[in-house]
Amino acid sequence: MRMVPFTFRALQEERFGPVWQSVFEERWPHYRAWFLREGEAERPAYATGVRMLREHMPELIPAYEGVVELAGGGDLAARMLSLYQPPPYLAACSQGAWTRDGAPILARNYDYAPSRFEGDVWSTRLLERHVIGMSDCLWGLLDGMNDAGLAVSLTFGGRRVLGPGFGIPLVVRYLLEICGTVGEARAVLERLPYSLSHNLTVVDRSGAVLTAYLSPDRDPVFRDVPAATNHQGIVEWPEQARVTRTIERERCIIDLLHAPETTAETFVDAFLKAPLFSTSYANGFGTLYTAAYHCGDGTLELRWPTHNWRLSLDEPAEGTHTEVLAEGSVA
Repeated sequence: MRMVPFTFRALQEERFGPVWQSVFEERWPHYRAWFLREGEAERPAYATGVRMLREHMPELIPAYEGVVELAGGGDLAARMLSLYQPPPYLAACSQGAWTRDGAPILARNYDYAPSRFEGDVWSTRLLERHVIGMSDCLWGLLDGMNDAGLAVSLTFGGRRVLGPGFGIPLVVRYLLEICGTVGEARAVLERLPYSLSHNLTVVDRSGAVLTAYLSPDRDPVFRDVPAATNHQGIVEWPEQARVTRTIERERCIIDLLHAPETTAETFVDAFLKAPLFSTSYANGFGTLYTAAYHCGDGTLELRWPTHNWRLSLDEPAEGTHTEVLAEGSVA
């Protein structure tokens, strides 16, 4: 059995500054290679990314200009940080929303390759809202929650189509910066362009839930199903669906939510076991962490089979945890 140690960090900086800058300097060689892997000509010009941000996410422009300045103001970094039409990236992932008992929880597994994962949980206030979440693409988010009690999580949508639009980590960041309810998030998702197919599950403090199927080539589809894996209602990439067990994982989550004996605790615990938990790290979709966002009290649990790390919007989010990821036979 191959053992892979990975260190997660909790970082706090209300407006990105020297802490973020040090992370950028550490991560930039990796992101530069990723951004250029198809050739520089395949990536949009700086002017295009800025124009699209101004058109679709104008509230983020001050924060964007801030991170570009911290990154040194170079053209390539500015283009990458706009996250407009980035290179494609595929992951697995499972997520579900628990809404019984007046205590909404958004639970998710993030399944990806450790070598391409940041592992940084940021606590920020880039605009007006306090946001905590797992970083991706340096200032985007894989999942997160804000001080209004809105939580959002992403999965890959299981379609290979590409198009002009934003990378989904910036969409998650944008929703948490400007929205407070599921209804507000839906209105934003209806108008944005997307570069790749993804599913977002959104839950708010009231217990409202939405799963959005987003794609570059068709209008968003909104469902009140409180679960998402790696297909959009139907399977359109059978090979990927079979390898990642997307149908089996979605059915597992829905069955848990419908079972009267399921509790909030057993629901989250199920994400630490097969079929939701994967040890296929070498294939690029092992479970790197389980997150449980408690919308009512603003707390985040990061879970692994033998460790529970609790963070909160109300307390400084700082520290580290090293988890040993064990490659196994479970896919």
